[in-house]
Amino acid sequence: MELLLLFSAFVIATCGLVYELIAGTLASYLLGDSVTQFSTIIGTYLFAMGVGSWLSRYLDRDLLAHFVRIELLVGLIGGCSAAALFILFDHVASFRLWLYFLVGVIGVLVGIEIPLLLRILEGRLAFKDLVSKVFTFDYIGALFASLLFPLVLVPYLGLIRSAFLFGILNTAVAIWVLHAIKSAIPRRGAHKAAAFTVLAFLAAGFIWSERIQSLAEASAYPGTVIFAESTPYQRIVVTRQQRDIRLFLNSNLQFSSMDEYRYHEALVHPIMSALKGPRKVLIIGGGDGLALREVLRYSEVEAVTMVDLDPAVTRLFSRNEMMTGLNGGSLSSPKLTLINADAFLWLREGKPADARFDAVIIDLPDPSNFSIGKLYSLTFYRLLKSALKEDGLVVIQSTSPLVARKSFWCVNNTLAAAGYQTAAYHLFVPSFGEWGFIIGSFSPYRPPERLPDGLRFLDVTTMKAMFQFPPDMAHVATAIQRLDDQPLVRYFDEEWGNYLIY
Repeated sequence: MELLLLFSAFVIATCGLVYELIAGTLASYLLGDSVTQFSTIIGTYLFAMGVGSWLSRYLDRDLLAHFVRIELLVGLIGGCSAAALFILFDHVASFRLWLYFLVGVIGVLVGIEIPLLLRILEGRLAFKDLVSKVFTFDYIGALFASLLFPLVLVPYLGLIRSAFLFGILNTAVAIWVLHAIKSAIPRRGAHKAAAFTVLAFLAAGFIWSERIQSLAEASAYPGTVIFAESTPYQRIVVTRQQRDIRLFLNSNLQFSSMDEYRYHEALVHPIMSALKGPRKVLIIGGGDGLALREVLRYSEVEAVTMVDLDPAVTRLFSRNEMMTGLNGGSLSSPKLTLINADAFLWLREGKPADARFDAVIIDLPDPSNFSIGKLYSLTFYRLLKSALKEDGLVVIQSTSPLVARKSFWCVNNTLAAAGYQTAAYHLFVPSFGEWGFIIGSFSPYRPPERLPDGLRFLDVTTMKAMFQFPPDMAHVATAIQRLDDQPLVRYFDEEWGNYLIY
């Protein structure tokens, strides 16, 4: 019995940490700012565990029966937590309240488990052996969960299925205790019936987890979800509504096929056409191949290097017929060298020392969290100098200068602090509203007098007008984005948060 209960400590520690990691990751996906989400989730969870440990003192009799009930409750609530949160996200006004409430409930229940185990084993082991063995199994379980979560659960099972799986494991502990310990558990039949009912419910959830995810996303996104995949880096969702195809990463819109040409023409051509015979181009991000499609309009381009973190995105947009129809099959170009890596680390360690580019196009997601924010930092822009020729140009998508004015000019000011001369411009993209870009160079930038034929939106007159800013989008002073202090992420969260409230 002692070995059974000690192994239970390992299982419940693993399950408890997995629920915590799922809540933190899900909150990061849906709310952004991963540091804030994980910090508040961990704090809430640990506080709730403390409350649970304190409450365990009031469980006096039938400790094994209480232990079984707690396991069933943890399994049921923790197992359903990810599915419930995904469904609640678009149906309740105060999602954070529900998030922390659910994390708190799971934390209280998990906090009761270990004190109960210690009391059940009391008298069967010497006190020093009891404490050391229980906490040894507990900490080993935590280590196992921390390795299993990023390496196996997120990339291969996803959040909803992982939660159901570990709910099943909690329930299995309860069933195991009911089966192995024949005495000291009153109303064993009722407990077994409850345990197998919870097990059947969680097993059904595990089997139908993709369907549950699809139902949650169907209500959260416009149109029909035609592709969805969870990767170690993000949740990828593609929707279709009549002729409009949209890409969402972690619930944030990346493009609409109805107007993406406006964005990508404005991103690429102001620097490509300003260069004299650009031969080598670096694209950071842009895994959908749409910026690359515009770059390949220039016949003089000999080689393009694309550094994009997530291979699932580049795989989707290089193999799916609908996606290749959007990007013109650009990711299959023989001119392309595709590198799936963190751009920050690639610039520091992976880039060949002699690799210099005429143009660098930075098409990254908005700086909604600190992991992306490092790619908008002073250090990153200084590293970028090693990749840019003396007469080269870099362009950075820089969010909305209207909605997020401080965020936009923070990118500009950080680039200037890194030693670049900057030129800011903006345009209207119906799916996003007013959107902005920053050009960086080592000498004053001059807009080109000619553009490629066949552009749908951009012409010389339109392009020159984009460099004019009205008073409500004009330059403002901001802090500089640094690795150890990222005001850009705070600006972005505050400005877009206020905008989305209204």
